[in-house]
Amino acid sequence: MIVGTAGHIDHGKTSLVRALTGVDTDRLAEEKRRGITIDLGFAYVPLAGGTTLGFVDVPGHERLVHTMIAGAASIDFCVLVVAADDGVMPQTREHVQVLDLLGLRHGLVAITKADLVDAARLEQVQRQVAALLAPTPLAGAKCLAVSSTTGEGIPALRAALEAAALAHQPPAAPGLPRFAVDRSFSLAGAGTIVTGSLLAGMLRVGDSVLVQPQGKPARIRGLRAENAVVEQATPGQRCALNLAGLAKDEIGRGDWVVAPALAALTTRLDVELRLLPSETRPLRAWAPVLLHHGAAQLNARVVLLSAEQLAPGEAGLAQLVLDQPRPFWRGDRLVLRDVSAQRTLAGGRVLDPRAPERRRRTPARLAVLRALAQPEPLPALLALPPYLLPAAALAQDWGLGEIGGPRAGDFLLAPAALATLRAEAEAALAAHHARQPAAPGLAAETLRLALPTRLPRDAFAALAEALVQQGALAKEAGFLRLPKHQPGLGGEDARLWARLQPALAENPFRPPVLNDLARTLRLDPPVLRRAAKRLAAAGRLLEVAPDLFFPREAVPEMARRAAALSAAHPAGFSAAQFRDACGNGRTQAILVLEYFDRRGLTLRRGDLRRVVKDPAALFGAAPSG
Repeated sequence: MIVGTAGHIDHGKTSLVRALTGVDTDRLAEEKRRGITIDLGFAYVPLAGGTTLGFVDVPGHERLVHTMIAGAASIDFCVLVVAADDGVMPQTREHVQVLDLLGLRHGLVAITKADLVDAARLEQVQRQVAALLAPTPLAGAKCLAVSSTTGEGIPALRAALEAAALAHQPPAAPGLPRFAVDRSFSLAGAGTIVTGSLLAGMLRVGDSVLVQPQGKPARIRGLRAENAVVEQATPGQRCALNLAGLAKDEIGRGDWVVAPALAALTTRLDVELRLLPSETRPLRAWAPVLLHHGAAQLNARVVLLSAEQLAPGEAGLAQLVLDQPRPFWRGDRLVLRDVSAQRTLAGGRVLDPRAPERRRRTPARLAVLRALAQPEPLPALLALPPYLLPAAALAQDWGLGEIGGPRAGDFLLAPAALATLRAEAEAALAAHHARQPAAPGLAAETLRLALPTRLPRDAFAALAEALVQQGALAKEAGFLRLPKHQPGLGGEDARLWARLQPALAENPFRPPVLNDLARTLRLDPPVLRRAAKRLAAAGRLLEVAPDLFFPREAVPEMARRAAALSAAHPAGFSAAQFRDACGNGRTQAILVLEYFDRRGLTLRRGDLRRVVKDPAALFGAAPSG
């Protein structure tokens, strides 16, 4: 169990830790000279049964609250230190606020310097502390009077901490490792050492890790947990990592050591925010703040989502916009302070580190955030449109290796949601079949846009594949249809298609223009034009340009060849290169490429083009063979 001190400057936090452990946590020369704690200090005491009690001693000076937050972000139990002669002071109050905002639920109170006051003063300070803690989760915490000078109350305090340690349940933090760094230094013969807290997952000697936000890879050469050499560390432990492949100046306080899979950074995160009741003014939109996350202090602005302003004591939804990309995960605790670092303003919890810049206040988006705020958000999220969730992105945002549940491809999809989307797809196709009984169905993109629930392209592709596998839909030549629908041609169109198909099959990538086809088939051009339009609606032809019809199966193959050219020429390919790849004329090649431009397959820059979308998603798979 990790115990953290909290309290006003010169209230005896360091002396108390020394009395409990025999360790002087003031390690810096300036701390010795000035007699105050400037940086985080650490001490460890072995307990019966092989467990260890760790102490984090934090500074109490008002200018060092950011350091206190860095230490408090990873403790399990708090000892609030209040000097009997001073009583509750400004940093006592602010430290209690920080502990509350960080979600700390366990602790006790040590009233130090008890040898300097009488019983009446002790009772008065106890009442002050009780009133201070009353509105927080630490209300009713045990209060012990101690003296680090005489030893009064130290055995009782030590016994209370040992009892709390024995009752402590290590945090359940499954998933991939996330280690918050609060100190970095170098040791001769060892290299770079970082200390901090393992908030989730397991770390082992030999593991490959990623340093964020720098994105630098490293390897764990050695590992100490709670002041002992170990082969692995578990969530909740304070650790020292010996990192290979990393210089000391490449990592520091506020950085993270994480699993390589947790590579995502963000500049926008949606949060659940609570403004402290002690604030005298509401929090307004776009307010600049200092954001504390782990051991990091960042500049950010607040965008309120559920109200125009947040009144003192109120909670609401907000988006934090950062001035630089940083790693965050759902559930992370945050503290906001004013930009002059004079006072603590608010605290919150990350709901979505992948927050959108646009449409962030819509009812649909707010419903998603309310679902994310629930203890078990997945069922609530899957009950909301679009009913599919990208499994890999969600696992990364939640710091997990993977998220289990029913899937459609790479998407999580609840059975009830699948039934809803299936009904929408079947209704859209039934209406289309009724309007155009001879048509083979709808292209995937057309069907996606026809559904009342608007799905992203990759999500719809996964849904369509799942419905095809279920037998709810049939897929043929790039079209989706209901299985019972049998498209066909009328008698005259069937006879015309029997004559037209051989003429187009001679060179499917270079079909004759309509007037030449009309002469070959001895038909009037207007008659052939109307018939070709019907054949296009029936899925036999595709009109790429006015009066230029290709066999339907030729277009996916030309799109595939364009994609191959784009892969071979990252800067872009020319119309001449596409002409040579398909064996058609220059004019036809340009007309086909302009058609691809309109459909969004290709992006043109000057005389060159790049394929920017999946050809199969737009036109179906190219015929094999």
